[in-house]
Formats: sequence, C-alpha cells, structure tokens
Amino acid sequence: MLAKVTGKNQLTLPKAILQQIGPVEYFDIHANGGKIVLTPVKLHSAERIRQKLEDLGITENDIADAVSSARQR
Repeated sequence: MLAKVTGKNQLTLPKAILQQIGPVEYFDIHANGGKIVLTPVKLHSAERIRQKLEDLGITENDIADAVSSARQR
C-alpha cells in the first residue's frame, strides 16, 4: 500500500492498516535503518507514559513547572 506525505508533512494511514490494529489515536514514531516505525500507544497505559517521559528526560519538576506556568496565565 502507498501513503502520500502532504505539503504539511501529514500522512494518512490506509484504512485497511488501521482496521488491522484497531482503534488508536496516538503512535510512538522513530526511524530505524531508513524506515519509519509507528507503534500504537494506548494512553491509558500509565507505565508507557512514564517510560516515554523518562526517555525524553522530562521530570516531575518539569511537569509541575509547566502546570504552574499554565495556571498563572
């Protein structure tokens, strides 16, 4: 199957592919040996979210600072 990248760097996934993996809203994405790998992410999985935050180097203090900043606006 082919998928085309738009001028805004958006990609529409083929319906047949999405039917195979079931309903999903978010994907973890990375490049591996010249290939793009999309992995469905279920947001209800708190452990995966914690792991992703750790991988990105985001700490509890970073989150607290962001929330505090948003509340001041």
